[in-house]
Amino acid sequence: MNNDEDGILFLVSTPIGNLDDMTKRAVDTLKKSDIIACEDTRRTARLLKRYGIDKPLESYHDHNKEKKTPYFLKLLGKGKMISLVSDSGTPCISDPGFYLVKNTIEKGFRLLPLPGASALLSALIVSGLATDRFVFEGFLPKKKGRRGKRLEQLKEEERTIILFESPFRLLSLLTGLYEIFGDRKASISRELTKMYEETIRGTLSELITHFSNKKPKGEFVIVVEGAKR
Repeated sequence: MNNDEDGILFLVSTPIGNLDDMTKRAVDTLKKSDIIACEDTRRTARLLKRYGIDKPLESYHDHNKEKKTPYFLKLLGKGKMISLVSDSGTPCISDPGFYLVKNTIEKGFRLLPLPGASALLSALIVSGLATDRFVFEGFLPKKKGRRGKRLEQLKEEERTIILFESPFRLLSLLTGLYEIFGDRKASISRELTKMYEETIRGTLSELITHFSNKKPKGEFVIVVEGAKR
């Protein structure tokens, strides 16, 4: 274990769209941090400017996480305070933050989570589907064969299922869900907390028809009814 003079890694949630969703605690923590690790320095710089935060930024993403992690661990050993943020929402959800968290725990350094905005939870609570038990699958495999295999594994899942998808593969995903799951109820949210925020509810076949007639735009969260007992 490390000693009390070691640094702390803060896992700071940031807005998923509306910058007013930044918490006071998150702002205060970023202001007192020695360094901020983020996926996209340009995007995070805009957020920091909005709140008058002037701190060094270091990129941390899938392509450099193995190289950068030892650097951040060394800083923690020197007593530095590091904040980890994602491009939007809660860190470590479908982003490389997990790798840093795992290694920080293994080295015995302290971590503190700062809860905040979450696209998956926002989409779930407006879906009208069961919220007491759910499973988050994130992005499914891009290749049709691998995606179909994963959907077959999820077919009997009784909990509400939450997925992420890009506009380019949305129709393909909905078609796969319909073919394997049947015509279940589902909800699709996009641009959450932004000006053009939209949630569309219906059966999978209805949603396929909707997006066949209207080109998908934005990033999507798909919430699907679980299998019936």
